[in-house]
Amino acid sequence: MIERYSRPEMSRLWSDENRIKAMIEVEKEFVAALGKEKGISESEISILASLKGHSLVKKSKEAEAKTNHDVVALISAIASELNGKAPNLLRYLHYGLTSSDVLDTALALQMREAADLLVKGLDSVLAELKSLAKKHAMTWMAGRTHGVHAEPMTLGLKFASWHAEALRGKERLLRAKDAISYGKLSGAVGTFSQIPPTLEAQVCLRLGLNFEPISTQVIPRDRHAEFIQALVLIAAGIERWATEIRHLQKTETLELEEPFAAGQKGSSAMPHKRNPVLCENLVGLSRLMRSYAPAALEDIALWHERDISHSSVERVILPDACILLDFMLNRFKNVLSGLLVYPERMKENMNRSYGLMFSQRVLLSLIDSGMERLKAYEVVQKNAMKCWQTRQPFRSIIAADPSVSKRLSRKDLDRCFDLSDYKNSVEQLLERSGITS
Repeated sequence: MIERYSRPEMSRLWSDENRIKAMIEVEKEFVAALGKEKGISESEISILASLKGHSLVKKSKEAEAKTNHDVVALISAIASELNGKAPNLLRYLHYGLTSSDVLDTALALQMREAADLLVKGLDSVLAELKSLAKKHAMTWMAGRTHGVHAEPMTLGLKFASWHAEALRGKERLLRAKDAISYGKLSGAVGTFSQIPPTLEAQVCLRLGLNFEPISTQVIPRDRHAEFIQALVLIAAGIERWATEIRHLQKTETLELEEPFAAGQKGSSAMPHKRNPVLCENLVGLSRLMRSYAPAALEDIALWHERDISHSSVERVILPDACILLDFMLNRFKNVLSGLLVYPERMKENMNRSYGLMFSQRVLLSLIDSGMERLKAYEVVQKNAMKCWQTRQPFRSIIAADPSVSKRLSRKDLDRCFDLSDYKNSVEQLLERSGITS
């Protein structure tokens, strides 16, 4: 991922140095498990553990240029570092393993760590959404469907909806973390022809991983596709939320506005511009995130016990998806923490539809009064269309209709146009969204 959309901690996790560090960790735990049987001393194992990733990156790349094989290159680099220092360990390094044993198990370590960072980022977004939902639990605004005023709602409920979706995203991510926390040390074509399953189980336990129940020469890629899908769905949620902020920041609406920093410029030509560039950026990045999902799905179908058509894809999409989502979560958290809310503008906008948002309350009151439903709908719609045409208050127009006034008193109509009843379920909905006091 380009530097513009990368944050240091996640980028370091996917660096060549950290990848080699994870591979060495797998090899170390493997020879440690072999140690008693093969006479590998603790001192030799500690020498391997002391190797630093950065000291091996250059040597590995130089060796790979000759071997055209990254694992062979790493073993060669380790051998040059340990030459004469750990002869018995070097004899049994990578003993009975195939490259994918090391690559897939090391990748699981990286993905698990990446998932932890992403959960942390998601938790920061959840905290901001919870705070906003509670703060604006009774901040009234127009609910909209098809971009048109529907019924009154509160801004707090909008944030609560986002909070509930973010919680689902976290649950999916944790499930996906479990799905990819599997190692594999079953050798060529996965048959344990050279080492026993008990050794695999022992090494995976030491690494904090589960062992793949049955593998081919690789860990099945449905696990990795599930992980990518979880990330893509979180990004899609961010896109939904960012799109809503963009809509509500339009000049004609201006109910919400993303933060605009001191000294920030919105346009090279028009000094007045305050554009929702942060949210637009998040929408664009979500489009990119979605492109990784089909690639991950196509990696599932490999030839026979394996080929490497998945490898080149994963070297791009796994780091990029994690780095990108990490950036998106941080950016959206900053949007929320600096979000500008304009309650008075929300009230103004509610009045722009002349009280038509209360039409269903009038409809239901007429039904309760004994009017047949289709007739009641016809009466209310006729007066609603008159309201649109004349731009007169719906309350006045409906009250002047004899078929309404003979059934609903002034007090009845007042209640139809009162916001009070719309707040009855707000507290319960916040709680159902995972927002508690």
